Amino acid sequence: MEELVGRWWHQAITKVARLEHPAAAVQLQDMQKAIGIFFRAAGGAAALRFTPASQQAVGGQRHWLQKLSGSGQRADTAQLEPDVLALPATLAVFDDVQLNRDLYLWLAMLSACFEPSGDWIGDNLRATQAALAQFPGFATRYQVLLQTHLTQRPKLHRLGGEKAQAEAVVQAALRELVAGDLRCEPQDVAAVWLWLRANAPMTVDRPVGQKDAEAEQHAAALKDKQRRRSQTTSHEQSRNAMVLPFRAEALMSWSEMVHVNRSTDDEEDGNALNAANDMDKLSVAPDGQTLASRVKFDLDLPSSSADDTPVGAGITLPEWDYRRAVLQPAHCLVQVMQAQNCAPFIPPAALRLTARRLRRRLEVLRDAPRAVHGQDSGDDLDLDAWVRFHADQLDAATLCSDTPPIYTRRARLDRSLATLLLADLSLSTDAYATKQARVIDVIRDALFVFGEALHAAGDPFAIWGFSSVRRQHVRMQHLKTFAEPWSDASRARVGAVKPGYYTRMGAAIRHATLQLADRPERKRLLMLLTDGKPNDLDVYEGRYGLEDTRQAVREAHAAGLIPFCVTIDEKAHDYLPMLFGQNGYAMVHQPQDLVRQLTQAWATLSRR
Repeated sequence: MEELVGRWWHQAITKVARLEHPAAAVQLQDMQKAIGIFFRAAGGAAALRFTPASQQAVGGQRHWLQKLSGSGQRADTAQLEPDVLALPATLAVFDDVQLNRDLYLWLAMLSACFEPSGDWIGDNLRATQAALAQFPGFATRYQVLLQTHLTQRPKLHRLGGEKAQAEAVVQAALRELVAGDLRCEPQDVAAVWLWLRANAPMTVDRPVGQKDAEAEQHAAALKDKQRRRSQTTSHEQSRNAMVLPFRAEALMSWSEMVHVNRSTDDEEDGNALNAANDMDKLSVAPDGQTLASRVKFDLDLPSSSADDTPVGAGITLPEWDYRRAVLQPAHCLVQVMQAQNCAPFIPPAALRLTARRLRRRLEVLRDAPRAVHGQDSGDDLDLDAWVRFHADQLDAATLCSDTPPIYTRRARLDRSLATLLLADLSLSTDAYATKQARVIDVIRDALFVFGEALHAAGDPFAIWGFSSVRRQHVRMQHLKTFAEPWSDASRARVGAVKPGYYTRMGAAIRHATLQLADRPERKRLLMLLTDGKPNDLDVYEGRYGLEDTRQAVREAHAAGLIPFCVTIDEKAHDYLPMLFGQNGYAMVHQPQDLVRQLTQAWATLSRR
């Protein structure tokens, strides 16, 4: 009973002490698309992802209700990191919904112009001036945000000492966009909602061979999506590990790192998430004995007798390094592999029935007449051609025509189409998509049906799989090339596909681009089938892999290809628009729908 009353009292007094405006609250998930548009329009990095921010310590004055409830000491202000822009999950700072929406947009523009140097006030002032210069139409809205926020800030006459000096510096900087002589930190003043935090994390020398991807895997273990700031610290092994000296004067706060080696303790701590939320920064101290490193050890390449057969000599391909904005030549080694002693592939009856249905559909599609645009006579009006013609007629120098090319007509035309299907065969495909089938089984069925359907359409096509183990071993699985027919041998190789290693997507796309670039057909489709984002053991994790894949897709577009991605990743909306564009991918919500979605995407692309 006491616990129940205590919980009720805490919730009630915290709610009363809040200074927010719940009736005017705006959610980050509702504004994410608009934020992305403003951020990219301001020149922000395309691979930067948006995520909810964690609460950080703030200062300033607290009234008696906040002191009684223990609130007002932390706020989820915007935080900018090299790979992430963390924004408040909910903004209810102002009592007007439109002002809270404008605040989200302002933070997006500010972060795109932000260049952190360690000077919190100076960095924000320079970014503010750059954002207002780039978006002068937003200046009126910014002034409304500024004046409203200044009325909310603590009154200087109610503060004293260093708090009053720090608040005076911040308010003067907000009004005049000029930094004063006195510097202060975000935790010294009340939350400045118009500014960002972008303190660079502490770094130390790491042992040779220690992988940054291990820290990514440990961070991904948390089930929530909240972004927490971290810093790298050193952790030296004590010679007297069993001696625990007691130094009460050194225990300052939760933020202090406790040197306890728990690398072999795999049990989940139910209070770990609460402890993380109470910390301003998470200290990460690698000791070379993490669980991730033991898992990676099991993913070494098999012996040559148990592995697939290499076909020919490997080729080197470049890779894009976004940090230096340079295409590194001959950075990746791509090796073509082929399964040996493939047993004949005998598809189940249901799969054969699906293949026959799609074959008949594509046969009809192949012989169906197509719309020819820009004709001087036809069956329907070509609206785009009419708009262009009407705009030309507004020019006095343009001669009028009695037979304007503003019609479309349907005619049977010779097809000139080549397709290359690139399938992701990484280790993640070994997971179960349904209770009966793994992801690799669903991909295998899709490749078989795709091959049967395109064989019926009569267009040249190729099928490849790919996986990787670092940049020196990118495996391209030979399933069918343009030069060979769709035969029992090709079907057997498709039936023998198995989960591989990691997903160095950029190198695979470049290898496919080289093959399609040599084709004489007018239209060339590069279709990618995947179940996750780019990743590998080395630096190809996170933004690096996304930026390289995006650059590879750009190179495919420059070569005249039409890249398109079909994915079964539930989180694909977070990164695929950046890689392939808003209309350059299709997401499969049910794995069993992959076959239909893949052929539907091809049929749509082939008729454009």
